[in-house]
Amino acid sequence: MTAVENDTQVSEFVRGDSERLETDLRVFLSELTVSASQVAGAAYGPRELDTALRHSFHDPITDALGSKVGQEALRPAGGPGYRPSIVYWVFRNYRGFASTGEAAADLAVIRRVAVAVRILLKAAVVLDDIEDGSAVRYGEPALHATHGVPLALNTGAWMVLAALRHVETPAVVNYLVRTVENGFIGQAIDMSTRLAEVRRDIVAAEVNDRVKFWESVATLKTSTLFRMPLNAAATALRVPEDELTVLDDAMRQLGLASQIFNDLTDFVPEFGGANTYEDFDGLTNRVCLELLGAEPALGTDMVGDRLKTFTLGHPSLRETIIELAAQAVDLKEDAKSRIHQLCRSTDSATYFDMTIDRKGHVIDRLYAAVRA
Repeated sequence: MTAVENDTQVSEFVRGDSERLETDLRVFLSELTVSASQVAGAAYGPRELDTALRHSFHDPITDALGSKVGQEALRPAGGPGYRPSIVYWVFRNYRGFASTGEAAADLAVIRRVAVAVRILLKAAVVLDDIEDGSAVRYGEPALHATHGVPLALNTGAWMVLAALRHVETPAVVNYLVRTVENGFIGQAIDMSTRLAEVRRDIVAAEVNDRVKFWESVATLKTSTLFRMPLNAAATALRVPEDELTVLDDAMRQLGLASQIFNDLTDFVPEFGGANTYEDFDGLTNRVCLELLGAEPALGTDMVGDRLKTFTLGHPSLRETIIELAAQAVDLKEDAKSRIHQLCRSTDSATYFDMTIDRKGHVIDRLYAAVRA
């Protein structure tokens, strides 16, 4: 392991890896240009086809991959303007800070994995916004709001397939296929809470069972967004199974902490902004599930405005928000501690913290805000 001397130098490695990923994404986008001659059986002339492809294919994909607003929302005050990647942290932890010899060959693989993971994460945003009917994502119009649902749906589906093709390494492709499948299952369960039969069972369940239900959905959905980059990179680098198990579970915890944060922002104006008190369409918000009582009188229509009124008027709302915010912080800190034990160097631990604290710092800020 080639060591670096201080946090500033680690930061330069993080910056360099981030810029490498952004460069690779730009190359990926530049290669999307498809000429009319490449489309077999074209029904239109070259000019018409080029115009059609630009508006229905190139532009939506570029917009889906090019969003920066959400990342700025996660940026700490005075923090770096670049975007660290957990894929590259895995590389730095297991191959070091000198990309020579075997590490150089692995870096070429990791570069493709990092691009594929970013594409998959952006595809998940596109499809999730359609399914949730979210017109805005971090203050920026959702893709389906600017390009329409049909083109956004087509774009999200194409991005999934393009990511799997881009990664090339068979073992990583197999892992990502299983992960995407689990993500779709999680989405299905999430959307099922809009069904009367499912709402009836959730409302009548004991609080521990409601929380287990929430954890199942959060693990399949949000935790996947944390686990996928690490596991994809670890698979490419052949990380030992015992270490991968620890890393995977720690990232699952980070995903749960993130989902708690997301749920709480519905109730905290400083974080939810214009979307505060908006997300009451289903029964997967942790705050609502904690407050529901096992009383049949609540009925299967405990959704939308009725759920909103019940939750906002509940005497235990503030106490519950504070407890959940503290739980999110504890989950995050415990996960970081477990991963630090597998860091090959203090430099690697610093790199990991710089990467995870993109989201971790807002979890801490939320806890401080709800206690004030």
